[in-house]
Amino acid sequence: MITKMKKLTFLVYHKEYEAFLNGVRELGVVHVAEKQQGVADNAELQDSISLSSRLQATLKMLSGLGEAKDTTPASAARGLEVLDEVDVLQSEKAKLQQQLQNYQKEKTALEPWGDFEPESLARLHDAGFTLNFYSCSEGSYDETWEENYNAMIINRVSSRVYFVTVTKNVVEVDLDAEQMKLPPYSLTRVQILCEETEQALADNDKKLTVLAEKEQPSLEAALKEVNTDIEFSKVMLSTEATAGEKLMLLQGWAPASREKEIAAWLDEQHIYYEITSPTPEDNVPIQLNNKGFFAWFEPICKLYMLPKYSELDLTPFFAPFFMVFFGLCLGDSGYGLFLFLGATLYRMFAKNISATMKPILSLVQVLAASTFFCGMLTGTFFGVSLYDINVPFLQYMKEHLFMDNNAMFQLSLILGVIQILFGMVLKAVNQAIQFGFKYAVATIGWIVLLVSCGVGALLPEIMPLGGTVHLCILGVAAAMIFLFNSPGKNVFMNIGLGLWDSYNMATGLLGDVLSYVRLFALGLSGGILAGVFNSLAVGMSPDNVIAGPIVMVLIFVIGHAINMFMNVLGAMVHPMRLTFVEFFKNSGYEGGGKEYKPFKK
Repeated sequence: MITKMKKLTFLVYHKEYEAFLNGVRELGVVHVAEKQQGVADNAELQDSISLSSRLQATLKMLSGLGEAKDTTPASAARGLEVLDEVDVLQSEKAKLQQQLQNYQKEKTALEPWGDFEPESLARLHDAGFTLNFYSCSEGSYDETWEENYNAMIINRVSSRVYFVTVTKNVVEVDLDAEQMKLPPYSLTRVQILCEETEQALADNDKKLTVLAEKEQPSLEAALKEVNTDIEFSKVMLSTEATAGEKLMLLQGWAPASREKEIAAWLDEQHIYYEITSPTPEDNVPIQLNNKGFFAWFEPICKLYMLPKYSELDLTPFFAPFFMVFFGLCLGDSGYGLFLFLGATLYRMFAKNISATMKPILSLVQVLAASTFFCGMLTGTFFGVSLYDINVPFLQYMKEHLFMDNNAMFQLSLILGVIQILFGMVLKAVNQAIQFGFKYAVATIGWIVLLVSCGVGALLPEIMPLGGTVHLCILGVAAAMIFLFNSPGKNVFMNIGLGLWDSYNMATGLLGDVLSYVRLFALGLSGGILAGVFNSLAVGMSPDNVIAGPIVMVLIFVIGHAINMFMNVLGAMVHPMRLTFVEFFKNSGYEGGGKEYKPFKK
């Protein structure tokens, strides 16, 4: 459900405004209506945002190097110092890595020639001789170079010849070979430089690791302080100066349940304020307020978008469907039991589980339980068909629960029809709440038409399809659809829009229902893959008392781990698709709400 909000308007004397904002921040319940214009042009705010990004990036990098050990007290000032230290170390590391790459290239260039001192080449040049270095392929090497230029082969590496020529300084050498330009170091010296640079990089990493272990709390404190300043600056920029900039006008939103508390605090501040109900034109922030089971599905709704303030929150309405859809898509009782036990044991033995993690674990448990019971419909347990085992209890379960592929296919379509019709009912309710009952009449007409056709097809003894009663119902439904399609417009416009609506409904509804076949297809494919991995585990294990069971267990564990990961991913994505496309579309969901974020530290 959506929390009811109240609109707050404050008028504060400019000299008292900063103290007032600090009080509002301490109160921590007012969502300030921001003005986006001016934010991008504010240099101070942009500097703070840039600093926040640097702190976040540094924290992310350090958290990958080691866990914080809280050996030093957290300090925002120290956090900014650490940020500069990390920047210096990162810059130094980048230079060292570049140097190491250069030294490694020079080492690679020198290795074919062996270890010699470049100074000896200079002494040779002073004595009147020049030593040139060349390389070429085996086939390109000309032995006449040995007579003409005193060529000497130094090395052969991978069908490539490395050789030198020794000529007098005045002689020009022109060979069909690649002349090599070697670095001014010996191979030994380059190796030493590589080792020194690698050691400098290791020392650099050690310094970063020490900062990661000791200073992450200080960086987090600095980040919180900077983000607090950013929020304060945004609120300041959202303020409108009036009466010659003597009075500051600010608007915001707060939950209606906190109205008395806010009014009492504002009365103590002796400022002018108004608390009013939102109008249809207001962009009211959204706070979802579902309880228990339904609250666990709120993150899924937020992945799409929040509803508008005037809309229904569809979270409680799609949650049961999503739970069942997930179970059908995963469709293996063994996988469901494994996920349920994993989440339960983690809750029991893990320390310091965060407040955001607890509802996620609860959601995993609910979806795992759904998977277990949906898996019992087909009787699959880690790819094994339980109902093929001749045990009285399992045979009893088979008689009362088992559904073959044809039944599962039909179940998927039936669930699709039920959810789509339920979505249309919610659409009618939503239209009646937002605009008035007459705007919901056309949608109610479609519901009556579809339900009557379904009853006539499935229960002809109650109401024959095409009979007198059914035709009367269709006539009433047609009148509702064509005459109340767009209340307020003339009758011909309504009829035209009704025809267009009929076309869209006829073409879209069939596709929407068929989309639910994925519930059957995903469960079937997952079960087949699980069975394949079982067959591989048995068939590929060697006929050895020791190695056989080990190989079988490895194939079983790795195969089912891969299959479970793929199927869990599909079991999340495809029910989301059915919810966000088929269900939300047929329920008339528009969305676009902005999340309620109170101004607080």
